[in-house]
Amino acid sequence: MTDENIAVLQAEANEFSNTFKAVREEIGKVIVGQERVVEAALTAIICGGNVLLEGVPGLGKTELIKAMSQVLDLEFRRIQFTPDLMPADIIGTNMMQPDEKGRYQFEFRKGPIFTQLLLADEINRATPKTQSALLETMQEGTVTTAGTIHSLEQPFFVMATQNPLEQEGTYPLPEAQLDRFLFKVDVPFVSLAELNDIVNRTILKQKIEVNKILSGPQIMHLRTVLNKVVVADPMRDFACRLVLATHPETEFSPEGVKKFIRWGASPRAAQALIRAARVRALSAGRVHVSFDDIKYFADEVLKHRTLLNYDGQAENVSVGDLIDECVSVLPEQAA
Repeated sequence: MTDENIAVLQAEANEFSNTFKAVREEIGKVIVGQERVVEAALTAIICGGNVLLEGVPGLGKTELIKAMSQVLDLEFRRIQFTPDLMPADIIGTNMMQPDEKGRYQFEFRKGPIFTQLLLADEINRATPKTQSALLETMQEGTVTTAGTIHSLEQPFFVMATQNPLEQEGTYPLPEAQLDRFLFKVDVPFVSLAELNDIVNRTILKQKIEVNKILSGPQIMHLRTVLNKVVVADPMRDFACRLVLATHPETEFSPEGVKKFIRWGASPRAAQALIRAARVRALSAGRVHVSFDDIKYFADEVLKHRTLLNYDGQAENVSVGDLIDECVSVLPEQAA
């Protein structure tokens, strides 16, 4: 890479950093606290991933994606997942319609999935058959019905929410669908100061104006900038070794993983670590990925892709603690 190319990329990184901060600040006008959740959601949409949020109701998950749709100037729709929801209610269906000559033919009526920002609210309250309707869309950005492939407008982003599995009326998401989510983020309860701020805003009915910072074409341009960020061989190797560390049969796994993990993260996890690291590097105004960038979103990338064995479930072991052990024990440089 020439000095001129490096200078151009550095200028793009500085612009990216300023834009990323401006979007975060604008969303912060609406969302009180939850900085990590906001950062994860923005990181995912910029690098073309999806996010699964887990938390009790009322923590602002719907307001977050509404604010994102306004700040990013993208179309937003919400699907409330319920046990009686069917796949056709999401993707659409073929209906018989008469033409100008009175002859009937099939016409595809698009479902609510044909949007740009989709909130799949309480996704684990629907049956697995309905949950699987999102699989193709989340991975390929397309919908196939009756042999016809329909492409969705890009950028397309799914933010799904789920209630903790201990609550009544929930179905666990299948592993294949969990793997389609770039991040799984646990939404914590707010602090006392944040709760006071939320109550104060809602009681006073303060009108909050948010400004448009980006648009769909601009987001697609930012994705092209991501591809220019330098990922040195040691960084890529560390991301791959970190994924392998979640597999109990490999030489990289620590004792906790060998004892309590049944199955580790998939190859998509390594891709996700690097994609997220590139966004974090650019948001800091850097044109290269560091080890800290790889580690930063390790919990959100690996936790939902790692399955406990029977002993781990019986002892109520935290998968997050095992991921932290992998990050802390694994050496940055390969032996």
